Amino acid sequence: MLARQRQAAIADRVRVNGAVRVADLVAELGVSDMTIRRDLEALAERGLLTKVHGGATVVNPGSTDEPGFAAKAARQRPEKLAIAAHAAGFVAPGSAIALSAGTTTVELARSLVDVPGLTVVTNSVPVADVFYRADRPDRTVVLTGGERTPSDALVGPIALTTIRTLHPDVVFLGVHGMSARAGFTTPNLMEADTNRALIAAGERLVVLADSTKWGTVGIASMGELSEADVLVTDVGISDEAAAVLRERVGKLVEVEVETDVR
Repeated sequence: MLARQRQAAIADRVRVNGAVRVADLVAELGVSDMTIRRDLEALAERGLLTKVHGGATVVNPGSTDEPGFAAKAARQRPEKLAIAAHAAGFVAPGSAIALSAGTTTVELARSLVDVPGLTVVTNSVPVADVFYRADRPDRTVVLTGGERTPSDALVGPIALTTIRTLHPDVVFLGVHGMSARAGFTTPNLMEADTNRALIAAGERLVVLADSTKWGTVGIASMGELSEADVLVTDVGISDEAAAVLRERVGKLVEVEVETDVR
C-alpha cells in the first residue's frame, strides 16, 4: 500500500471512530511503528487529525459542536468499557446513584444491571433504557423528564426540578471535555445546568472521562476539577494532564485498556 493510500485509510478511520491508536494501526496495516508515526505527523500537518500520546484524534471541534449519541458511542469504546468496569466497583447493593447522560455512563449502566436493590436517577434516555430492559423488581429507576438534546440527555426546568429534590449517594458524571482552566465542560448550555444540579445533589462525585477528553473545552463549564472525589480515565492520559489531575481531583484512577475490544 502506498503512503498516500495508507494515510487516506488512517484519516477515514479517525473520522469514523474519533481516534486511532498507533499499536492498532501497526497491526492492521502491517507496517512499522515509525511508519505510522510519520503518517500521523503528515496528516496532522495537513490539519486532518490531532496527534496525542499513543495515537491521534479528530481535530478539536468548536466549543458548541455536539455530536449525536451514536457518533460518540463509537469513539474510544475500549477505554469506555474499561472505565465503566472500574467505576462499577464504587456501587454497593441497595445504594442510590445518579448517572448523567453520556456514552461512558451507558456502559456503566450495563455493568450495573445485576446489582441488587439500586435506586437510579438519570437524565439519560439510553441509561434508563438499559435498566428498563434488564427489569428487576428490586430496582427503582427515576428518569427526570425534560427536553431532549442531541446526546440524548433530558434537560431544562423539569429535569432541574426533579434533580433538586433528590440526594443520591454517588453521582457518576460523563463529560464532553476537561481542562485545567475550564474544568469539566459540555457544548450544551442547558445540559451544563442539569449536570451542575446533579453534582450539587450527590454526596460523592465520580467523573468518567477517557484520555481524549483532556484539552477539549465545551462552551459551558459544569464544575471545577476539584469537585471530583474520583476521576476515572485510561492510561493514555498524558503525564502532564495526569499531574494536573492528581493535584486537583480527590483521586485519579488510570485504568488499563483491552485494545482488542470493539
